[in-house]
Amino acid sequence: MARASRLIIKLTAGAQDAERVAQAFSVATTALASGISVSFWLTGDASWFAIPGKASEFSLPHSAPLDQMLATLIAEATVTLCTQCAVRRNINDGDQISGIRIAGAATFVEEIMGDATRALVY
Repeated sequence: MARASRLIIKLTAGAQDAERVAQAFSVATTALASGISVSFWLTGDASWFAIPGKASEFSLPHSAPLDQMLATLIAEATVTLCTQCAVRRNINDGDQISGIRIAGAATFVEEIMGDATRALVY
């Protein structure tokens, strides 16, 4: 199987499912360190991590700090907050951390259909 040159990760879980959250962020930052292009989507309860300060509230023993991993993703990848998920949570454009875009399902579908792309959902 050919190596993916782009990895799309969609995180649907929030702080109540800490293992899945930590795994998604860890896989995304590891992929970046391996030279793979990453697009990281915050959907469902993960939408809250787009709000300033929320990632720093997250804690899981033996896990890298979430706020540091998110900062790395914002600096080196594409981080997207789901449009509908934001609306459901009364998160308005401009409420999110600078560098996180808001986009919807059409953009997600367009991204996952690219050649040499792999998508994971956590």
